[in-house]
Amino acid sequence: MKNIVILVSGGGTNLQRIIDSIDKGEIPNAKISLVVADRECYGLVRAENHHIPHLLIKRGKDFCENLEKILPKDTDLIVCAGFLSIITQEFVTKHKGKIINIHPSLLPKFGGKGMWGMNVHNAVINAKETESGATVHFVTAGIDEGEIILQGKVSVVETDTPETLAEKIHQVEYDIFPKAIAMILKEGI
Repeated sequence: MKNIVILVSGGGTNLQRIIDSIDKGEIPNAKISLVVADRECYGLVRAENHHIPHLLIKRGKDFCENLEKILPKDTDLIVCAGFLSIITQEFVTKHKGKIINIHPSLLPKFGGKGMWGMNVHNAVINAKETESGATVHFVTAGIDEGEIILQGKVSVVETDTPETLAEKIHQVEYDIFPKAIAMILKEGI
């Protein structure tokens, strides 16, 4: 059984999709051993509703140090699912190849500092892009610079708003995130 730790900052919709995917066997031989939030958020409520151990570590300079102290020793994968804090270089180096993130664009486009949530979708629309999507990638010390694991695309049409584009991309995230997690746990990419 592979152990997954999930880091959240918001509503936890991707967390819910991962929970459902494990329950359905789409992510086989895996369990979520811990959910950690960096702020009060509904992701913690989702974890509680599914009887998954969960806790809040306030964001700040010592977040990763505190996370390291409580991280289960048998953790196979750390999944950033709508997690907004920056992970330290030391933490990333120690857990190299075991931390993944999902980003709401087709990296390397529209990644990096300040590129999260609606900021990404506004930038895509303002750049008059014809496609966007989501990217699952390994976490490195550089923001959104890690190796790409899996991407999914959507068309951007003239009538799209940041909100409609966000909804289309959420659907892509729900599709590719569990697939990427299953691939990594099975193949050890």
